[in-house]
Amino acid sequence: MQQSFVATRRFFDDRNFPRGFTRSGRFTLAEGNLLEKHGFAMQQLEQGAREPVNEEEQRFILVCRGEAEASSAFEKTWVKYKQRLNEKRKFHTVFGKKRIADGADDFSYVETDSD
Repeated sequence: MQQSFVATRRFFDDRNFPRGFTRSGRFTLAEGNLLEKHGFAMQQLEQGAREPVNEEEQRFILVCRGEAEASSAFEKTWVKYKQRLNEKRKFHTVFGKKRIADGADDFSYVETDSD
């Protein structure tokens, strides 16, 4: 039986996780390492760019299509990765929501009596 999820290169998603999977705070260390090591193969399987080599990979494709529930570490991690891509990240800023009206001064001036 052939080994599952053998990738020809490491998997990175710099657009969504520029600091890496494990440093993003959204995956465990094990999940991040699994994605980095096998994510390229999982992505190819999901996109149909690679044929499954065994039953485990065939089942993975069913999970990607929503035809089966994720049960293996590969399946659960990939499902979690896809969910994280679809989540809206909250962005916190120190600025308020109100916009300054066009033509208005950006600063308030207070006159002080200087003796």
